[in-house]
Amino acid sequence: MAKCPGQDQRYWKPEDICEFDCPKCGESMEFWKDEPKRKCPKCAETVWNPKIDLGCAKWCKYAEQCVGDLLKNRDAEVLSDKLIDDMKAVFGTDQKRIDHALAVLSYAEHIQRAEGGDLKIVKSAAILHDIGIHEAEAKHGSSAGKYQEMEGPPIAAEILKSHELEHETIDTVCLIIANHHSGRDVRINETVEFKVIWDADWLVNIADECPDADKGKLEDIIRKVLKTPKGRQLGVDKYL
Repeated sequence: MAKCPGQDQRYWKPEDICEFDCPKCGESMEFWKDEPKRKCPKCAETVWNPKIDLGCAKWCKYAEQCVGDLLKNRDAEVLSDKLIDDMKAVFGTDQKRIDHALAVLSYAEHIQRAEGGDLKIVKSAAILHDIGIHEAEAKHGSSAGKYQEMEGPPIAAEILKSHELEHETIDTVCLIIANHHSGRDVRINETVEFKVIWDADWLVNIADECPDADKGKLEDIIRKVLKTPKGRQLGVDKYL
């Protein structure tokens, strides 16, 4: 039987290959669009492709034969692709914000696999957590976290509603976004999904927030600020 063209690399183009840095050691890695994960050649960490493209497997009735277990999370993966496009449309040419969101998404996926939680909520919140930053700067002249928490949820809600998500999922994602800097709301700050996003965001931000921190300071941040065992492990691996 001829191989499905959607999975046959002979039909692929240069843009079907992407590069992404290993979140553990920073080594540049190359992924084909349908590769869900690879081991980093430098540190052997399993790295998941943040730009995975399931291609025709999103709709083909024979997809189970092609991609197997990957379909277990198909809905979350398909939604993730759409939300990444939405996020890029909001941020426009602000590549720094786009790269940050994708880096947080990668860490969040790593942590979620170890800690659990609803994958759809985790991926949605990771991609959209800073979605109100431009609005915060325009309205308040500042990108401070409290303004992002204020402006982000309405924007995220409209995006999520356009994909016909359940009200409960939308409400949970927006509540995470509304607390991702402060963690002040007890309705959300003890949930697994919130802790995953909190740690993922901190893991990306530590280098910018504490550029001159010595080893002792970094140890304190990892021990006191990060909320999950996997997040703390990744923090030690990356910063210590």
